[in-house]
Amino acid sequence: MTTSVIADLCIFLLTWNVGTHSPKNLELISLLSLNGTTNCPDNKLPDIYVIGMQEVSTSQVLNVFKDDPWVLKLADALTPHDYVKVKSEQLQGILITMFAQHKHLPHMKDIESEETRTGLGGLWGNKGAVSIRLSLYGTGTVFVCSHLAAHDDKLKERIEDYHQIVDNHKYHLAGYRHIFDHDFVFWMGDLNFRLSGETSGWDIRNTVELREYDELLKLDQLTLLRQTGNAFSLLEEMVPNFAPTFKFKEGTNEYDLKRRPAWCDRILHRVQVNSYPSITLSANQLSYQSNMDYTLSDHKPVSATFNYKIEANNGTFTDEELHEMTHGGASTIPSVSVHGFVALMVFHGFFICFFRFF
Repeated sequence: MTTSVIADLCIFLLTWNVGTHSPKNLELISLLSLNGTTNCPDNKLPDIYVIGMQEVSTSQVLNVFKDDPWVLKLADALTPHDYVKVKSEQLQGILITMFAQHKHLPHMKDIESEETRTGLGGLWGNKGAVSIRLSLYGTGTVFVCSHLAAHDDKLKERIEDYHQIVDNHKYHLAGYRHIFDHDFVFWMGDLNFRLSGETSGWDIRNTVELREYDELLKLDQLTLLRQTGNAFSLLEEMVPNFAPTFKFKEGTNEYDLKRRPAWCDRILHRVQVNSYPSITLSANQLSYQSNMDYTLSDHKPVSATFNYKIEANNGTFTDEELHEMTHGGASTIPSVSVHGFVALMVFHGFFICFFRFF
């Protein structure tokens, strides 16, 4: 049996609750693994970056003619390495943005974004999710960034937020109307899940200092929910092998025990492996880590890298042929260049943003 590779990409995902801080003079080289320390095969730079942020300052929300300062800062770091911004979407303080190496742009189609508000009954959008979906080398792929209800006693609300996002996130492309219709799903964010039980913050910190993460993860709400099927059960997660990423005293690596430490910041994924005859899809996770060097907010940034791979068995497919197989004639999202897309949406973006505000 002969096997041909349609796509073999390294995708870098990052989630960070920045606590309304601006990037200012923050150096992002280490955060984005641009310093020669990537986890991609052969230590190459990622093909695609998808960055999700929470509690971004909303001062730029109504300015449709200018990207958020965080997007501009990311662009400053990535553009010299031949990355182009593909798409950004912001719902109040929740932001997702995608950058790709220029050579991959012809293999990205049907690019679309969506949002779901959950906080305060959905009236303001301080909690919820934003997403970017696209045909990536012929497969339906979606990236979701969410910020769920906070505090130890709001588990029920977090579960409700998740289901509201899954139910209300709807795209325009036939066959890919919902998040879990997609062949690849990547979900990240400040999911705000805490540790069940009454273990004190002091005891949690002491256990963390002993690096006995397994004992604490037995109490992790997200892990328990996935096991019971109440939320996130369709997704997989590599076991975190890093300290809880919340809550730190800003500017330090010292826990602020006003809140019990917890793994609030997570990255999960799902692949429908054998959806198509003679096509094999995979997303092998290469890393999952926090970055303790960044002390801007009370959360630590969390990143993951994936080897996104599409293989054809018993034949040779181009990604155009795979796109026809997966998306067929159902495509309704215009395929325009990234630069043209920005210009096309400026006028419409004014009205979209106006109605979101009211």
